[in-house]
Amino acid sequence: MAALRAPSRTIPAAAAPFAARAARRPIAPSPRLPRAPAAASPSAAPARPAPPWRRPAPQPPRAAPTAGGGASVTGARDESAGPALEPTERVLKLWRSANAVCFDVDCTLTVNDSLDLLAEFMGVGGEVAAVTSRAMDGSMNLEAALEERLRIIDCTPKDIKAFIKAHPPESRLVPGAKALIAALQARGVAVYLVSGGFREMTLPIARYLGVPPDNVYANRMNWQWDDDTGEPTRLVGFDNSEPTAHNQGKPQAIARIRRGRPYNTIVMIGDGITDLEAVQVSGGADLFVGFGGVVRRPAVEAGADWYVFDYKVLLDSLKRYKVAMVGSGAWACAAAHMVAQNCAGDDPADEFADEVRMWVYEEDCEGRKLTDVINEAHENPKYLPGVSLGPNLVADPELLSTVADADVIIFCAPHQFMRGICKQLIGKIKPDAVAVSLTKGMRVRREGPQLISEMVSKYLGIDCSVLMGANIATAIGREELSEAVIGYSVRDNALLLRKLFQTRYFRVSLLADVAGAEMCGTLKNIVALAAGFIDGVGLGPNSKATVMRQGLMEMRAFAKALYPNVRDETFFEPCGVADLIATCYGGRNRLVAEEFARGMLDGRPRSFEALEADLLKGQKLQGVLTSNEVQEILVARGWETDYPLFTTVNRIVTGRNPPTDITNFMEVGKIAEATETVEVDENGVPVRRRSPPVLLTT
Repeated sequence: MAALRAPSRTIPAAAAPFAARAARRPIAPSPRLPRAPAAASPSAAPARPAPPWRRPAPQPPRAAPTAGGGASVTGARDESAGPALEPTERVLKLWRSANAVCFDVDCTLTVNDSLDLLAEFMGVGGEVAAVTSRAMDGSMNLEAALEERLRIIDCTPKDIKAFIKAHPPESRLVPGAKALIAALQARGVAVYLVSGGFREMTLPIARYLGVPPDNVYANRMNWQWDDDTGEPTRLVGFDNSEPTAHNQGKPQAIARIRRGRPYNTIVMIGDGITDLEAVQVSGGADLFVGFGGVVRRPAVEAGADWYVFDYKVLLDSLKRYKVAMVGSGAWACAAAHMVAQNCAGDDPADEFADEVRMWVYEEDCEGRKLTDVINEAHENPKYLPGVSLGPNLVADPELLSTVADADVIIFCAPHQFMRGICKQLIGKIKPDAVAVSLTKGMRVRREGPQLISEMVSKYLGIDCSVLMGANIATAIGREELSEAVIGYSVRDNALLLRKLFQTRYFRVSLLADVAGAEMCGTLKNIVALAAGFIDGVGLGPNSKATVMRQGLMEMRAFAKALYPNVRDETFFEPCGVADLIATCYGGRNRLVAEEFARGMLDGRPRSFEALEADLLKGQKLQGVLTSNEVQEILVARGWETDYPLFTTVNRIVTGRNPPTDITNFMEVGKIAEATETVEVDENGVPVRRRSPPVLLTT
């Protein structure tokens, strides 16, 4: 783009008038106009007042940014009503959904005009102000005014450096500008500086604000270069190929930005008519916010979609997402521990509201309501004792009140309860809410399986990502190094969710494979049962490695059989092999399966239900239910022999084979010798019996 070219070593045609007018002619100064009060910079000496050609007016009290009334971006506004100090609902929505924000610089980000301040520094402030006044009253076009002002200033590169040293960016910024830009950038909003001033004086401001040079659109001075030294020595004009050198140049600059980046919504903020033009031309900005904190212009006040005098108004109006957690088990509490940390704080620049609400299924906790205990102790002593949930987390026993105002809903309830939860929430949540499922499991239907993310999207009509990975709750509660992926369909939602979950100890990557990530999180629980059986019958790491390898192969094959677009690489992500390893060595499914196998070998068999109640203390065992659901699919489609480990695990959990048969999983489909099988009595307790040879798939 033209704004990024190196300075020319030759004098372009646009600079010819400068060479022709070597001698200055005296210019009669225009009568000085009243000055607007300049905003003071907290980090420097008293700020220089606004230039005299600006026509100020007394500032009215600042209005709070509430919805209703004010400018409309869809039609004409009654200009006699005064400036639009309050944004309409549509204006506020556009501001909050902006992908890029373009700022004018002089008298928008700074308390003075750079070129006129340079003129004062060079001792020709009055002459330049007179030319500027002629440009502002329409008697001189923008290009001619720029040309004449530069001719009068007649500076050198050394003068520019001395000027910047005398007037550093931090001494010139409007209060609140830096905080607003930092908040926008923290939200992933691209910030551009689009100025009718000059790049040489704008770049230091951009650097101070953290705006990349590529995001600066401004005019460029042209210099005469010394052939002997190779250094620029004399100002000879400016590059008139830059769009900002001409009338309606700012909408042209924004059109260039759009061609390079497909932003959906671009907002322009400025104090002048050239800034207002940015929203009046096709291909320009979608919203114009007028800024009157330094100077006020009646035409800008009348035409702006929203008019502000303080950047705090815009900062306070940025979206702050309200977060709700559905679930209160160990994993939900571990996730809430991270989420509450990332939401804590009342800084308007924060992207998330301070309060996090958690739906807690009400139950007794040592004679008290669990919600009362959580709200007083700020931890869940029943499911994740010793881990702080933060003072900003509020436990709520009512599902609907928990999620009613939520912008982000985190689902982390046992998968067998998710359908009932979703049915309760139909029509009760914000239509533009974003969901993420931490639940691992699926629903089996006659027409085929349904993942939890699919269930949420179908019932609630919102996008649902998934967060899956090697996430043992107790380890995360201790803030040990962990990782996960967010499987997504909408990348912008995934970027937001990553900010919600990522911490110094919990790393989150993005993966455009929702089904693959979720299938990994679901199926690994079956493999964890197999690993637990290996431990329970006293076998070592070789045997466990064998079932884990086979399990990973069957996970991949089964996922791709149901969802052909699942990526192979997904199984090497944190949701795949990493989660499998963690679950097979430290998860609850492995623990319960180990105790089940030991009980069978020791002659004291116990049902999975009894072990779940005894070992998990109210948490739910997902592996057995998932095994039954997957086996239902395998039987319906005749796939049992294609997934021998899954089939063998299910035969063990349903009492048709003993845990010792876990090492014989490759024998599925063959005639086995008479073996010891297991049946379940009327109380659900497995009973060991000898049986004749059976076909393991029957």
